[in-house]
Amino acid sequence: MADVVDAGYLAAAVLFILGVMLLRSPATARRGNYLSALGMLVALVSSGFNGPLHHAVLMLAVFAAAAAAGVVVARTVRMTAMPQLVALFNGTGGGAAALVALLSVLRVSAGPGALPAGTVVPAFVTLLVGSASLAGSAVAVLKLQGIVSGRPLALPGRHVVNGVLLLVALALMAAALVGVMPLESAAVAAGAASLALGLWSVLPIGGADMPVVISLLNALTGLAAAATGFVLANDLLIVAGALVGASGTILTLAMGRAMHRSLGHVLFGHFQNTQDADGGEQGTIHPTSPEEVALLLAYAQRVVVVPGYGMAVSRAQKEVKDLCDGLAKRGVDVRFGIHPVAGRMPGHMNVLLAEANVPYDQLYEMERINPDFPVTDVVLVIGANDVVNPAARSTPGSPLYGMPVLNVDQAKTVVVLKRSMAPGFAGVENQLFGLDKTLMLFGDARAMATAVLQELLAVV
Repeated sequence: MADVVDAGYLAAAVLFILGVMLLRSPATARRGNYLSALGMLVALVSSGFNGPLHHAVLMLAVFAAAAAAGVVVARTVRMTAMPQLVALFNGTGGGAAALVALLSVLRVSAGPGALPAGTVVPAFVTLLVGSASLAGSAVAVLKLQGIVSGRPLALPGRHVVNGVLLLVALALMAAALVGVMPLESAAVAAGAASLALGLWSVLPIGGADMPVVISLLNALTGLAAAATGFVLANDLLIVAGALVGASGTILTLAMGRAMHRSLGHVLFGHFQNTQDADGGEQGTIHPTSPEEVALLLAYAQRVVVVPGYGMAVSRAQKEVKDLCDGLAKRGVDVRFGIHPVAGRMPGHMNVLLAEANVPYDQLYEMERINPDFPVTDVVLVIGANDVVNPAARSTPGSPLYGMPVLNVDQAKTVVVLKRSMAPGFAGVENQLFGLDKTLMLFGDARAMATAVLQELLAVV
């Protein structure tokens, strides 16, 4: 039976690695997700038989119940709430790792089968990292859900408190190792200190930085899982945790570059007060109508669609796809410009457009589409804000300054579909909205896309 379990673990590890490799491209991401899910199924079934038969029956029953709950969640949670769900999964993973580590530490002196003393340090590391990830992820969920304010908070003595909590957790681990303090008491206290550290570290960070924070917490959860593998002598956990930790770290750094925000600035700084933030002069707003937009699009040769969080909120991706199909039938060259941090998580727009069956070859990353804006007739901005704000290039006092953005202001005409003049995550006014070449079409993106398509069909 042990050989069968080991073979299952090996197969699961290979499936995880192949799945992560396929996630690199939108064209293969779905297959990568399927392979990763299959790898997890193989891993769970294998672990279920790594012990007495009655344990296997109980574990497989739990797996089945959890899988059913996962299917319900996957089918009911909207894409706009996906970042919260990812953060929740991160926290659950970190919490599970911390719980396993705590139970393992409590068994060190329990006699035969207890945790070897040489793995006490990995167990404490798992406990510390997992607890911090659990608390931080919980705060991220509350901020993204709007239950806790997404504004940056200047907590008094924030960095001092964080430093003290970290030192206390490490001191407790050292005290347990040298026998100054009972192992059980030290583990519980260190876990509590780590929970407080995760809470106090993430609470001050603004909502605009939450995608980066979630990615970082994902990496920490992977680290906790890998450390758990050392505690339990489980090679599969080590491999899976290392994959999650490495990919999460790479994603965190890539997102930081896309937002022109270093990881240190995210963790130890914050956006300036949004009430005083300088977004530059906004200019005069020029409202428009579906009829006027339809005429502009009908006689354009090149159109670029820039989707954002507003499209996700209104669930307008299908209507936007129908509008683009209508333009393509008239011979218009239609492409989509995708900013790496559009929405609230990496790949947010790609997934939404894939749901509407938008061809992958119509999706252009920021670096590929930016050189084409000067020869673009019309740019249709749907619910995007900060990622198209020219202040990122022209206004040093803006919180966005230096952030790479889509240069839509270089096109001949810009049409912005937006519910209102509310600012984006950074809380600053958008200079794009006041340009003479910009027309504002106010209303729900889904309804406006449908109205523009109806008018387009009436254009001879």
